Amino acid sequence: MITIVKSTALHGLEGQIVEVEVDVSKGLPSFDLVGLPDASVREAKDRVRSAIKNSGFEFPVRRITVNLAPADIKKEGPMYDLPIAVGILAATEQLDPARCGSYVYLGELSLNGSLRGVSGVLPNILAAREAFINEIIVPMENAEEAALVEGMKIFPACSLSELAGFLRGVNDIEPYKMDLDKLMVLNNDNELDFADVRGQQAARRALEVAAAGGHNIIMLGSPGSGKTMLARRLPGILPDLTFPEAIEATKIHSLAGLLPPDRPLITRRPFRSPHHTASTASIIGGGRVPKPGEVSLAHHGVLFLDEMPEFHKDALEALRQPLEDGVVTISRVSASINYPAGLMLVAACNPCPCGYYGDSARECKCTPYQVERYISRLSGPLLDRVDIHIEVPRLSFEDIATGNKPEGSKAIKKRVEAARARQRARFGAGEQDGFTKNTAPANNARMGPGEVRRYCKMTKAARSLLKEAFKQLSLSARSHDRILKVARTVADLEGSELIEESHVAEAIQYRSLDRRHLI
Repeated sequence: MITIVKSTALHGLEGQIVEVEVDVSKGLPSFDLVGLPDASVREAKDRVRSAIKNSGFEFPVRRITVNLAPADIKKEGPMYDLPIAVGILAATEQLDPARCGSYVYLGELSLNGSLRGVSGVLPNILAAREAFINEIIVPMENAEEAALVEGMKIFPACSLSELAGFLRGVNDIEPYKMDLDKLMVLNNDNELDFADVRGQQAARRALEVAAAGGHNIIMLGSPGSGKTMLARRLPGILPDLTFPEAIEATKIHSLAGLLPPDRPLITRRPFRSPHHTASTASIIGGGRVPKPGEVSLAHHGVLFLDEMPEFHKDALEALRQPLEDGVVTISRVSASINYPAGLMLVAACNPCPCGYYGDSARECKCTPYQVERYISRLSGPLLDRVDIHIEVPRLSFEDIATGNKPEGSKAIKKRVEAARARQRARFGAGEQDGFTKNTAPANNARMGPGEVRRYCKMTKAARSLLKEAFKQLSLSARSHDRILKVARTVADLEGSELIEESHVAEAIQYRSLDRRHLI
């Protein structure tokens, strides 16, 4: 007898329905699994056999053929255990085939028949919704994550025997419900506060501008000047995640298997800080079946690269596309997949190999050639994509010992949120339902050439200053637009619709590496 139950398959973050066709017929006992399964799917045969037997059902001693259709899409992961088991039970009439065919099934089976959670549940649920199937069977461990999608009936099961009783009508499984408003309430008690940072007023201001406009920033300074301390406090002044942003971030973390079991929804801005020995594939994404890397895991958050020149050069150069487009494309022989990468890059680096070039207290031991060679590890095209370059000098004793408490993150965050509100009103970037795309720029850093010309209106004095800087610093066309974007953000922080000379002057000051190359 042939029976069909439904599951899903993912291609990057996009999914589609998979029909699990099970045929149990006469012949020598065998269990064949076809439809481009990977190793973890092929191993489902042994898990399913033991789970069915240990759940009190009869495993057919006949010829079993399972086809995962469409057969031209790669199937991976253990989530097909449950639909295969249900399909076999339906094909042997131990369960009603008609009722079994009305659900989508996701879940890994243990040998005793209990259900284990799987990764990538949220994008799989969205795939079912797009196919107009709203009844999903998932493991209890994935119930909260699956229930994030409104309008879906999520039935959590703990074991194969419990699910079989539900499909027979013997016992009931209530659809899982979640309070999404309660889930979005953030607990920021553990957020790192800018009030802990002494001195460094210029760097604090630069980070505020970066947060207000979503700009990439690189901090240059000697060891111990506070670059890492400043970077780790940046998420605390960024606006809270909206529900659409939280859904997008959760999809990526779910697919990567990094969603914490006690947090079904990412409600805080991601902060990713890979080590400088990280490979290109781990930062950009990749693998035989491409998976999201650090640039995608930092989507709607911060990617912090400490000691940036120490990273592999090919990894740094691969950052060009995600920094420019907010998307990373991973191409392999088997697939070409796009992952979102709308991140803020925050980088820190020493000015030379020993770290003390230009330091007021310690003498640099590097030769001019070594200094130039070290900074040249950051290519011009890469630096062009970083809006703000800021020098972080060594702190004096007076800065450290002062009794005045610096301004805290809450006050800075209010100004940042006000500037972001002006940008949303300007671009018309209204709220979405969490599952549809908004093509308007999210912030000033995401403006295209057309938006720059339309929204970056300057006074005559501001235009003259920018013209002179363009000549003196030998700026590229991209750097010209970056300065205008930063000036637009400075104006937004001051509540000005017109970019004035002081706004352009501040934006030019944030190109310290451009000035340094002229020395």
